[in-house]
Amino acid sequence: MEWIVVLLVIAALVAVIVVLLRQRRAAEPQARPPAVPSDPFADTGTGGDPRSLKAGDMVEYLGDRSWVRGSLRLSEGGSTWSEHFLDLSEQGSPKRWLSVEEDPDLQLAMWTSLPESDLTPHSPVLEFEGVTYRLQERGTASYRSEGTTGLRPQGGMDYADYEAPDGRQLSFERFDHGRWEPSLGTPVPNGSLTIYPGS
Repeated sequence: MEWIVVLLVIAALVAVIVVLLRQRRAAEPQARPPAVPSDPFADTGTGGDPRSLKAGDMVEYLGDRSWVRGSLRLSEGGSTWSEHFLDLSEQGSPKRWLSVEEDPDLQLAMWTSLPESDLTPHSPVLEFEGVTYRLQERGTASYRSEGTTGLRPQGGMDYADYEAPDGRQLSFERFDHGRWEPSLGTPVPNGSLTIYPGS
């Protein structure tokens, strides 16, 4: 009779130990699979996601670093794109900005304003500094301003985009029925831009 009691006590202890081990295993964090090694020098394209750029971020392009001062979020129909105004340390320098658009692939361009030019998008073909540009697209969009842009919080803009045979771009923008502002742009090659998030 005593041996039956001993067996029951042992069985109860085994059951308690099994339950405790299961609870402990469930409470332990699951081991993560080891990270897959990757080539740190592989060409992965742009460093950072330009679609998430915002005021306070830093952009490095061709060895030049600039802070994003403000951004315009533009939309026309179902299309959206952004323009990010970059800080220039030299007073009186022409404005510069980075445009980011998916059409359908990600397209980046660096732009420099032409404040002294009185050129307007009056013709399908324009010549500037010996280069011939042809009209590619023209339209009207709405904008939303973030940070420092020199524009109202929201409004409208007209644009006209031209392109030269070698890929150089000439663009005109007119905000809130103001005057046309011409700018020269160059495509940003894949892998030549690095983004350092501000926060």
